[in-house]
Amino acid sequence: MQDRLRRLVARPAFEATIIALIVINAVILAMETSPSIMATWGPLLLTLDSIILGIFVVEIVLRFLADPRGFWRDPWRIFDLTIIVIALMPTTGPLAILRAFRILRILRLVAAVPAMRRVVTGLLNALPGMGSIVMLLGLIFFVFSVISTKLFAEAFPDWFGTLGASAYTLFQIMTLESWSMGIVRPVMDAFPWAWALFVPFIVMTAFAVLNLFIGVIVDAMQSQASAEAHDEREAMREETKVILEEVRALRAELQTLKARG
Repeated sequence: MQDRLRRLVARPAFEATIIALIVINAVILAMETSPSIMATWGPLLLTLDSIILGIFVVEIVLRFLADPRGFWRDPWRIFDLTIIVIALMPTTGPLAILRAFRILRILRLVAAVPAMRRVVTGLLNALPGMGSIVMLLGLIFFVFSVISTKLFAEAFPDWFGTLGASAYTLFQIMTLESWSMGIVRPVMDAFPWAWALFVPFIVMTAFAVLNLFIGVIVDAMQSQASAEAHDEREAMREETKVILEEVRALRAELQTLKARG
């Protein structure tokens, strides 16, 4: 029975059906945000939503029964289960706010689509390397926040009046969102030398440290792809070895038959 369930959940048609239902369910949830659509098709959409949710529950149960131990060792299966549990929460009373989080079911595409799963796995593998970069970025923000608060708090209290306000302003400058005409040039009208503070900050953050994030992520994804390619080569090598052993056995059997003949 368990072997049948494993073969069932491993079939490409099964995975394709689940992916299609995830997309359809996301479209239904998006349509439910329209009052005019709900006024016309509301009962049908809610019924379809309930049916699809029931199919998702059956899918999770089948995957659990197919491999109970492996289910809890696979983070993606636990992720699926969490999303389904959130979707099953009552949508009335104190938990009514969870109704909005039903759209999280679309995130199951991450677990269902191998390409998306590889990207997310690569991002997760990059987290340790990103930690040191975050610390470096935090240190830079702290230093420049203290300096800018000391220098500009009196003239621009809304932007640099406190350490937190300075950090937020510097974050806006780092993202290059209206940084020149919106912040830096008004500050330079009062402090013409202010560019000597902001330009190095932008160079260090927007052009240097943030690019380190990209480098770490790309390196992690390349490592992930290399590891998967290595596993595939090892699997092909083992399969080739089995085939060669079978060929040798057949050759030996043929030679034995010829010798007898």
